[in-house]
Amino acid sequence: MKIWLLAVGQRMPHWVDEAYADYAKRLPAETPLLLKEIRAEARSSSLSAEAVMEREARRIEAALPQSCRLIALDEHGQRHTTASLATELQRWRQEGRDVALLIGGADGLAPRLKQRADALLRLSDLTLPHGLARVLLSEQIYRAHSLLSGHPYHRA
Repeated sequence: MKIWLLAVGQRMPHWVDEAYADYAKRLPAETPLLLKEIRAEARSSSLSAEAVMEREARRIEAALPQSCRLIALDEHGQRHTTASLATELQRWRQEGRDVALLIGGADGLAPRLKQRADALLRLSDLTLPHGLARVLLSEQIYRAHSLLSGHPYHRA
């Protein structure tokens, strides 16, 4: 099983790329965390937010692995503790198909992507910069893995 992080936006600050890479490399080879950056739509006064999200949605769909479990990050998604995220990770592993975690652009994800998703995930009650969301999500996936494997990284 592979975990794909499909994130709208490119050219993140160096610290984002470095932190994401650090957590991703800690995961075992049988459960890699792989990043696919999706080009954000150029904003203009002639395009509505809905049109921007739709164009980004098409790019996301083109990058999705076949038959993957789709998890969309959304402010109205399910809240998780680290322990409950670890339970989800275990369930995903047992299911055996790839998982795609979606982080939308500045306007979020197109409603049809959220409707298509197998689940909506809420990272925080706070609004986070997209780069920080990448880092937080990669760290929490690693933390969930460490909890499942009995590694002392997670101490609760």
